[in-house]
Formats: sequence, structure tokens, C-alpha cells
Amino acid sequence: MDTLSYKTVSANKSTVDKQWLVVDADGQTLGRLASKVAKLLRGKHKTNFTPHVDCGDNVIVINAEKITLSGNKMDDKEYLRYTGYPGGQRSTSVKDLLSKHPERVVEKSIKGMLPKNKLGAELFRNLKVYAGPEHGHEAQKPKAINLNDYK
Repeated sequence: MDTLSYKTVSANKSTVDKQWLVVDADGQTLGRLASKVAKLLRGKHKTNFTPHVDCGDNVIVINAEKITLSGNKMDDKEYLRYTGYPGGQRSTSVKDLLSKHPERVVEKSIKGMLPKNKLGAELFRNLKVYAGPEHGHEAQKPKAINLNDYK
């Protein structure tokens, strides 16, 4: 048997085929939306997935203000941050953040599902989140996808 025909193909920056995708967050649950978008950003849905290369797509998320959360998370879930000063722990509820900056809720949940290294920071730059149905990326000719078709 010819073993030379069974080479593992490893993608690199020049061989990766990146696309622009539009995801509508209207009526989607936050965590399920975030995990599927993180998978698209990482490129795990492609056959030439390589763990150390940015082989994912550019993803545009629209209608971020129309996401849903299950249970009592809308009232109970809080985001914590620290100012750096003693007694400087601040908290913001999801309801407040969703009313002021709905795109940050989606960004924060997706960022938490990406790798915590330089590659994760690079992948996060491929994400664009908008509160309403309008986005300024028509020139890239993005393809609209239905997240319910993905696992």
C-alpha cells in the first residue's frame, strides 16, 4: 500500500478560505448562539481545520438586542469587574447591560468560548456584533446562515 498518499494536510494563512457569514440572533438563546458562533470563528466546521491557525470565517451577528436567556438569568446573572482599587469590585446585571449595550452581552459570551491566547484574540477580531438589523459590511457580500442547521 502506498503510504505517501495519506499525508495530513495542515492549513496555513495562505491556504485558508475565509468567508463572511451573517447570523441573525433574533429569538436565539445566548449560550447556544455563542457556542455555535465560536465554532464558526474557530473554523471547526471545516474539513481542513488546523488547531494553531485562524481558519475560521468572519462572522457578523445582527439583532443582538433580541436574544433570550433561559430561567431567571435576565435578573440574576451579573458581570463582575475590578477597578484595581480596594473595594473596587463592580457588578452589572444582564438586564442593564442589554438595555445599554446589547452587543457587549453577545461579545462577552462568545469571547469566553474562544481560546485564551494570541490565537483567541486574533479570532475575536473576526467577530462583528450589531444591536439592530443593519450592518456596514455589504461590500464583503456576506452569506446569511441559519444557526439551527449547525450542531
